[in-house]
Amino acid sequence: MGMQVGGGGDEDEVVSAINTTPLVDVMLVLLIIFLITIPVATHTIKVSLPMDANQPTRTLQNNIVVAITPTGQAYWNETLLTSYADLESHLEHAAAETPQPQIQIRGDQTAKYEGVGKVIAACQQAGIVHVDFITEQPHG
Repeated sequence: MGMQVGGGGDEDEVVSAINTTPLVDVMLVLLIIFLITIPVATHTIKVSLPMDANQPTRTLQNNIVVAITPTGQAYWNETLLTSYADLESHLEHAAAETPQPQIQIRGDQTAKYEGVGKVIAACQQAGIVHVDFITEQPHG
């Protein structure tokens, strides 16, 4: 068994260089993570969302309720509307009134959206300014 005491060999030199390979690897991984996540956070369109303003409906005398049944029939207050032209004619007369009445749409839960959509489109064409939907308070 031999032992060398003292200097003289290349093996005993202290390595003063820092191995930066692991540091570079970590930095590259972080860079890739940031490059992937930053576009997701910055590509959103800023909009001002409406606040919830669920208020009880005020029933006024000149309010008009248009009800849509599950079969798609429409009623002007309590009068059956026989056709789309009949609805348009009623809405044009309502739009000419001053002040304009509020149209309240009561669509049955099982009614097709087509019936409600036709009423909304007719209100828009007639120039009705205020259209509301009547719903029930959720139970629970």
